[in-house]
Amino acid sequence: MNAPAPRRSGGRTARRAARTAPPQAELRAVHPGLTGGRYRPLDDADVLRIHRAALEALDTIGLADAPASGVEILTGAGAVLGDDGRLRFPPALVEDMLAKANRSVTLHGRDAEHDLDLRGTRVHYGTAGAAVHMVDVDGRNYRESTLQDLHDAARLVDRLDNIHFLQRPMVARDILDNLEMDLNTIYACCSGTTKHVGTSFSDPSHVADAMDLLHMIAGGEAAWRARPFVSNSNCFVVPPMKFATESCETMEACIRAGMPVLLLSAGMAGATAPATVAGAIVQAVAECLAGLVYVNAMAPGHPAVFGTWPFGLDLRTGAMTGGSGEQALLTAGCAQMHAFYDLPGGAAAGIADSKLPDMQAGWEQMCSNVMAGLSGLNMVYEAAGMHASLLGFCHESLILGDDLIGQALRCVRGIEVNDDTLALDVMRATCLGGTGHYLGADQTLKRMQADFVYPALGDRLSPKEWEEKEKPDLVERAVARKTRMLAEPSRARFDPVTDAAIRKRFRIHLA
Repeated sequence: MNAPAPRRSGGRTARRAARTAPPQAELRAVHPGLTGGRYRPLDDADVLRIHRAALEALDTIGLADAPASGVEILTGAGAVLGDDGRLRFPPALVEDMLAKANRSVTLHGRDAEHDLDLRGTRVHYGTAGAAVHMVDVDGRNYRESTLQDLHDAARLVDRLDNIHFLQRPMVARDILDNLEMDLNTIYACCSGTTKHVGTSFSDPSHVADAMDLLHMIAGGEAAWRARPFVSNSNCFVVPPMKFATESCETMEACIRAGMPVLLLSAGMAGATAPATVAGAIVQAVAECLAGLVYVNAMAPGHPAVFGTWPFGLDLRTGAMTGGSGEQALLTAGCAQMHAFYDLPGGAAAGIADSKLPDMQAGWEQMCSNVMAGLSGLNMVYEAAGMHASLLGFCHESLILGDDLIGQALRCVRGIEVNDDTLALDVMRATCLGGTGHYLGADQTLKRMQADFVYPALGDRLSPKEWEEKEKPDLVERAVARKTRMLAEPSRARFDPVTDAAIRKRFRIHLA
């Protein structure tokens, strides 16, 4: 009787282990900063017409309501203050300031591993917004958002590979004092993640205290200025074509303090911006060009993100349509204008009008996230977690969004064509005397992690396996993953000495 043949080491068991093991970071199929720009909804002539229309709007309409300091800065650079109180911007002034603008902005994380390079059409996805409610998936209802909710969102973002930055996605409604809310927002975000953080201020006078807090976190003012890891999300305009006086003053204070700024123009197409997609883009571009002149007249080359954020509107009801095809086109068209100017840019995508993480939310989030990435948008804001047209934020949706954005990033990466990927040698070896299939081919095993994105929660089971596993529910799995992630200590928490000093100096509401 023949002895049983010895088992091959590295056979089926080893291959299965290789298939199921999480990829090493350097081998992941997707990562922050993939280059987009393959999708271009505007042709070259369209882009030029939008640019020229924006210049004409600035030259003939201009912007009202600049603060006295802004009037001084802008007229000193060459803007013209009319008898009607509006500042107008000659095309030559805009072109001069475009030449001075910073085109190699890096938004730093507290950990350099999370630095965001915004040159060209590198794509990064993250959160944003100012939701005033949390989505309770268990009770299918909404409640007011709290500081703890914000801190938990930061902790989740810190552990989600495809969420590259955290801009404050919700308001801490449980803190009634505005100064304390602004300071605690920074504390909650920065103690939850070492990725780049975006925040805003409710009053210009709050910037000074915030800078004291950030210097303490950074280890001193010099360390902060060398690597500013928080940026100011600044709604410096109130569309149509008006400066937001206090926000401009806040922006000036942030620039003096070395904080990067997001120049955010958020018109509503059909209400505070023209109803047409092209017209809404023209106004957003004009307003952000005015902001660019403002920034570079004050501090040439200061890091600024060109934040054209026009939103769609359901003209039947007046409801915002953040999850519509029109929104996806608005964002993609804006991204193309950023590329035309070769400026770091950001816009909104991934918003769900749906109230819960359901099928409607899935199609709404995926449509605009994919188009934003394919168009080469540097900073895709509001990409995960946002529901009810920015009124609600959902932790479970944030976690599900990590899976969704992984697939979007794979689309951004595109199709690589070279001798290896054409695979003729592999085809010959397989078809001419080989196994007749590619399952065990070296190339298949080698590229299965480097080329393919596997969802953490998405269900790819057969119906039989699904039944055997008691029909797992996607949202329930997201709840379980959230619970596991939040059970672990924050990896971004401050050292005890720094934390004690911060708590002595400021009233921190988190336990």
